[in-house]
Amino acid sequence: MNYRHAFHAGNHADVFKHLTLTRLIALMSRKEQPFAYLDTHAGIGLYDLQGDQANRTGEYLEGIARLWNQTDLPILTADYMQVLHEMNPDGQLRYYPGSPELARRLTRRQDRVLINEKHPEDGLLLKENMAGDRRVKVHLGEGWHVPRALLPVPEKRAVMLIDPPFEKLDEMQRCALSMKEAIGRMRQTVAAIWYPVKDQRALRRFYQDLAGTGAPKLLRVELLVHPLDTPNSLNGSGLAIANPPWGLEEELRELLPWLAEKLGQTQGGWKMDWLIAE
Repeated sequence: MNYRHAFHAGNHADVFKHLTLTRLIALMSRKEQPFAYLDTHAGIGLYDLQGDQANRTGEYLEGIARLWNQTDLPILTADYMQVLHEMNPDGQLRYYPGSPELARRLTRRQDRVLINEKHPEDGLLLKENMAGDRRVKVHLGEGWHVPRALLPVPEKRAVMLIDPPFEKLDEMQRCALSMKEAIGRMRQTVAAIWYPVKDQRALRRFYQDLAGTGAPKLLRVELLVHPLDTPNSLNGSGLAIANPPWGLEEELRELLPWLAEKLGQTQGGWKMDWLIAE
């Protein structure tokens, strides 16, 4: 396992994924009832954009750096940008939150954060970064085992992010299987899969697998920064969200055109539809 997310922290895919995650948490928090947040492939939780790995690629310059000094930020970005400003109080963009840190900061006292990282070094860093918050439990195991190991949860509500490194050819298939398992174990789970938009043939098979997960409803959302036929490029990224909370579709219809404009490189674009309608 060679993937290290620090090389890609804060890029356009992270901005899209993490901004959507903050809206999921906000919408889940409208009800007083607690929920559990689960993260199957959590990374280290905190990233230094001036560190060697992030600087080597500079991907954040085409991502969060484009939004940092914007004055026309939509109100729906407030939670996301608040966390970033809390982490960078001097006004200089240096530190970036991964999904575990966003979840830790934005969930409530009654909620729990259950996160997993398989990479041995990253897992230890994740434990260090999450130390001191009793609501957070860090697991150091196989991410694909999280649905069967942790679901159902006592809270009766759950948000699960499935975000593997996509180093292996079968990982899209395994994502769909993990979602199917999560829905089978706890039908009301809000399960979100992040995936790269690159190989159109692989994506068509992936969409078919997603449609067979048995989710009560399944929303597909994609943000593009290049045309779909651009070769050898991460043309964009997507989120397949089972059981999205009421209001998310409307919020994303407001956010996605703005994100496509701000983050598009050769060509920005977006799409959203239901792979499984109610």
